[in-house]
Amino acid sequence: MRRICVFAGSSSGLRPEYAAAAGSLGRALVERGVDLVYGGAHVGLMGVVADAVLAAGGRVTGVIPDALVAKELAHAGVTELHVVGSMHARKAMMAELSDGFIALPGGWGTLEELFEVLTWAQLGLHRKPCGALNAAGYFDRLLAFIAHAMQEGFVRPEQNTMLLVADRAAALLEQMAAYRPPTVEKWIDKSET
Repeated sequence: MRRICVFAGSSSGLRPEYAAAAGSLGRALVERGVDLVYGGAHVGLMGVVADAVLAAGGRVTGVIPDALVAKELAHAGVTELHVVGSMHARKAMMAELSDGFIALPGGWGTLEELFEVLTWAQLGLHRKPCGALNAAGYFDRLLAFIAHAMQEGFVRPEQNTMLLVADRAAALLEQMAAYRPPTVEKWIDKSET
C-alpha cells in the first residue's frame, strides 16, 4: 500500500486518547513509507493526523470541497491539496487516490465515509482493505450493532470480515497489509445457501 485514506472527525472529541491515536497513526504511516490521503482540513482529528505525518517527514494529500475552503478550513501545509466542487467529488477522489481506508473516531461524516467504502467493497467495486482504529473503544458500540445486523440477516458473516479493527495503529496497518478480500456474491438465492 502506497497511500491510505484516513477518515476522521473535524472535531477532536472529548478524550485525549483520540488525538493520541490520530498522531500515532500518522507516525506509523510514515514509518511504513505510506502517504496519507485525507479530507484536507486543519481542524480536529483530521488536522492531528495530517500534522503528525508532516512532522515525521511524510507526504499528505488533502481533498477538500471549495465550500470548506471558503470557511478557511483547508490545511495550508499539506504536500498537495485538491479543491473539488462537492462532498461527492471529494469522496470519489480520495477513494481513487488510495490503496486502503482507515476510520478514526468521528461523527456523521466519518461514519458515512467508512460505510460507503465498505458498501463499495461489498459490491465488488474495489478490493481495498477498510479498517477502524478503535481508540479508547470508540467503535465498540458500532461493532456490537454490526454484530446485531449480522444476527438479523442483514450482514453476512463473510462480509463482516471486510472491516478490520484494532486499537493500535501498528496492529491495524499489519492487518491491512495482510488483507485478502473475501469473495462474496451480494445477491444469492436462499436456495443457494
